[in-house]
Amino acid sequence: MKKIRVLVVGCGNMGTAHALAYHQMDEFEICGIVSTGKSKETLNEKLGGSYPLFADYEVALAETKPDAVCISTYPDTHEAFALTALNADCHVFIEKPLADTVAGAKKVAETALRLNKKLVIGYILRVHPSWEKFVEVAQTMGKPLVMRMNLNQQSHGVMWNVHRNLMKSLSPIVDCGVHYIDVMCQMTRSKPVWVSAIGARLSDDIPDGNYNYGQLQIRFEDGSVGWYEAGWGPMMSETAFFVKDVIGPKGCVSIVAKDAAKAGQSDNVDAHTKTESLKVHYADIDAANNFTRKDEWIDLTDEPDHNELCKREQTYFLNAILEDKDLTDHIQDAVSSLEVAFACDESVKTGEVVRI
Repeated sequence: MKKIRVLVVGCGNMGTAHALAYHQMDEFEICGIVSTGKSKETLNEKLGGSYPLFADYEVALAETKPDAVCISTYPDTHEAFALTALNADCHVFIEKPLADTVAGAKKVAETALRLNKKLVIGYILRVHPSWEKFVEVAQTMGKPLVMRMNLNQQSHGVMWNVHRNLMKSLSPIVDCGVHYIDVMCQMTRSKPVWVSAIGARLSDDIPDGNYNYGQLQIRFEDGSVGWYEAGWGPMMSETAFFVKDVIGPKGCVSIVAKDAAKAGQSDNVDAHTKTESLKVHYADIDAANNFTRKDEWIDLTDEPDHNELCKREQTYFLNAILEDKDLTDHIQDAVSSLEVAFACDESVKTGEVVRI
């Protein structure tokens, strides 16, 4: 079988993890690594030092003529880089969010479908078996659902630099929120109808007009509601920074990540997807209002680390290419969750409820 030649663009945390996956998978061949700084040399050394390096994306694309492009750069480049790759007859794997505007995301989606190229967006929780189980159990709790989630990161050192750079184009509730909005949509299988959100700028060390703490609320067509909270920075609290909890008429299910939720873990990327176990509580009661069913613990043994999750994403990308999978729903889900996240961002800035 002819190997799929892939150009890796962006060599930060996500780009490195995806490059490691390509390096380990026989079906892929890295034909070049692109970054504007020194990170490409660091990554190349980690991979054995044998790959061509480029500082200019378009030069790399022209010289390597890849079959696929992996884009893990900052969000403000996503739209342009994806469109350039698609128009160069390449399949695209791109980290979330798909673009830094809804219009941009729709343009990339339309282009991929029109050119019949595969476009996979890096929603890492969709390939995590424990999160799949969390969604499955939540769907047994009846309707409406109440979904409570957060991920606050006490970022410092290099990660505070990363977060400040991300906030040049997006807020935490957009960049991270798309993941959890997508999870809520999977749990309810219902359409979000309105959102409200609040935010606060807790540091002068971030771009004007943006905020590093936000909390959003969503109401769904079926009556379900959900909130999500995200904050970045050295000032963030590590008390209750990791909440993943779903309540319905029949009971509730919660992620109980005893190690991942410990102090000092909020800035650990492996901890962000960690589940460890699910606690399921049933609301069944007898005539005296006493519970008739014991709480159930579901221990989750398939706990892939961050690099393994990225490898599973690349397996999904590979199969989409080789089996010519229809990715219409996958792409539409990514556009829809981004549209909701930007509606939340609008609510923060206007102070108004936004109807979708």
